[in-house]
Amino acid sequence: MLEHQLWHPVIATNQVREAPVACALLGQPLVLWREPAHGGDRVHAWADRCPHRGAQLSLGRVLIGVHGARLECPYHGWQFGHTGQCQHIPAAPDFTPPAGHVATVFEARERYGLVWVRLQAPTVSLGALDEPPAFAVGEDAAWRRVVCGPYELNTSAPRLVENFLDLSHFGFVHEGWLGERSHAQVDTGQVEEGPHGLTVLGARAWQPRAYAGADEGAWIGYRYDVPHPFAAILRKDATEGDPVSNAIALFIRPDGDAVCTAWFVMATQGDNSTDQELVDFQNTVFAQDRPVVESQTPRALPIGRTTPVTEVHGPADRVSSAYRRYLKRLGIALGTC
Repeated sequence: MLEHQLWHPVIATNQVREAPVACALLGQPLVLWREPAHGGDRVHAWADRCPHRGAQLSLGRVLIGVHGARLECPYHGWQFGHTGQCQHIPAAPDFTPPAGHVATVFEARERYGLVWVRLQAPTVSLGALDEPPAFAVGEDAAWRRVVCGPYELNTSAPRLVENFLDLSHFGFVHEGWLGERSHAQVDTGQVEEGPHGLTVLGARAWQPRAYAGADEGAWIGYRYDVPHPFAAILRKDATEGDPVSNAIALFIRPDGDAVCTAWFVMATQGDNSTDQELVDFQNTVFAQDRPVVESQTPRALPIGRTTPVTEVHGPADRVSSAYRRYLKRLGIALGTC
């Protein structure tokens, strides 16, 4: 499956510290552990199973010694180096473990305050999808970054991405916050479909307060990028009289056809809100989205992959329709029907 060859977020970076941590990706139990190294450290993602007798490696501990960092199995104390190769068996200290005594290792990277993992290296180039989704301001030191989540949902990852791309629900789901029902009209802008996914330029929606110091509503311009089937980025730059620039990235771990876990990574310039205030704002907005998104049926996004599409569309669904075509073109099966 293509989904196994893509990078997915699995956990916030700050949750992987001294002790190994258990999580899962696409049904694969994982153990994440951090290896201190010269000039920094590195996160590893392995199958959460000792190759000796199948115990969970996440129940073990990380050892730091003269031979470097090792992950110790909780059952018999077998020690594994950063490549996954067993380095030491306490019950037979003079035994040199052969190459087959190795843990299953997956690729792992840290980006935007999250740990990303892919379960299978692609056999051919996937272009932009060979890397985690691009979010330039998320790594720019000039922008402040705040990670919100995780949010566990009873819906598919594509349903959640489509909700994020939808301007026309602002005046109803987020009335008084992101929109007003008396100003429900939106401009969906122009959608560009290319090798790097989707880009939406010139989208606009009415917001009751364009920025913290405003005393009236205004039309706000947005740019959307969809660089990955289960990720989307919104960008709102400062306008005249508005000192704040914001970018919000939605990154989703698909946990099944009808369940997923999401994080929002907020990047800001000129915003005087504290990190906690930004998190609280995102929590409030997401709490408004959750019951509606989880009520949608089917939970898998109907793109006509296996059954005829039974949902009707309106003029404001231009971006949604482009996203569905993108998923179908890639052959994404998880979370679609």
